[in-house]
Amino acid sequence: MRVGTVRERKDGENRVGLTPEGVHALALRGHEVIVETGAGLGSGHTDDAYRASGAAIATGATEIWASSELVVKVKEPVESEFGCLHRGCALFTYLHLAADRPLTERLMAAGATSLAYELVQLPNGALPLLAPMSQVAGRMAAEMGIHLLKQPGPGRGKLIGGVAGVPPGRAVIIGSGTVATGAARVLMGHDARVVVMSPDLTRLAYLQELFGGRLATRVSTPQAVAEEVAGADLAILAVLVPGAAAPKVLTREMVRSMGPGAVIVDVSIDQGGTAETSHATTHSNPTYIEEGVVHYCVSNMPGAVPQTSTQALTSATLPYVELLADAGIEGALHSSPALAHALSTYNGELIRSPVATEFGLPAGANPFLA
Repeated sequence: MRVGTVRERKDGENRVGLTPEGVHALALRGHEVIVETGAGLGSGHTDDAYRASGAAIATGATEIWASSELVVKVKEPVESEFGCLHRGCALFTYLHLAADRPLTERLMAAGATSLAYELVQLPNGALPLLAPMSQVAGRMAAEMGIHLLKQPGPGRGKLIGGVAGVPPGRAVIIGSGTVATGAARVLMGHDARVVVMSPDLTRLAYLQELFGGRLATRVSTPQAVAEEVAGADLAILAVLVPGAAAPKVLTREMVRSMGPGAVIVDVSIDQGGTAETSHATTHSNPTYIEEGVVHYCVSNMPGAVPQTSTQALTSATLPYVELLADAGIEGALHSSPALAHALSTYNGELIRSPVATEFGLPAGANPFLA
């Protein structure tokens, strides 16, 4: 199979879909790999390193999209790439279609087949290609929230851990998955007072035991969320409904109740965001103020640490890329239920019913899942 990877076009995105190690692994299996010039520079990989691993280097992305049977990316295609989508080339990347109607409609109109990293699902429900970036995003969310509370800037000028005679700041984490775990670890390392909120009692019990009772937990009913968020210094929003839009857990009134100079980091923004006041931002313009509260809503947070993120991500994705290349797209989908769960569009037909419901679009059944 001919496999391609292109330079990411999303603002501030310097990760890359294939490393030289991945190229070498595919070349050893008899596959042809083509890489856009400069695609790996932000992650520390030169064109020469790709050549030495067996890749051909293309001067532009158009050639790669036109000639590849599979394009491996990191983030969803942006508008400037929509014209490259076509029926003969499958796409394997993060998609988050429930927050992106224009891309959904373009994939359908182009007759494209697409598979979403975030929807690859193991029999136990684990999401192996979402987990590594969730670890990065969780730690980054805490770090960014701590930074934004400081001045100069719009934050309230508070040290999250306090000092002798001054109590620590209050941080609320909504969600109890991988992002929440990473964020809690960092915040408690800074001696913040942390409460994690979720409807999942099993996860709350696990986190309380994991952190030795040093963190508080609470079931996330609307009233409980309102009580915990009021006056909080930092809220990290990490709610995930796989393949669907994030629910709005924080109302505008709740955001206002945090008070001027508080900070919200909405990690759920790639699925539309968890606060009514959230809208997507970029690495070049990452924050805004709404209801007096600083919002950080960058949808590709791990792109800020591309060397770490690329290594973590491609270690997880490569076995699936190898399967797609070895067996062909349809063969891999037939043989791997984990991959079949990731199918989002198939020859232009929308497969994801939550996305179809969100946008009022028609959807078909997944032909690779019984």
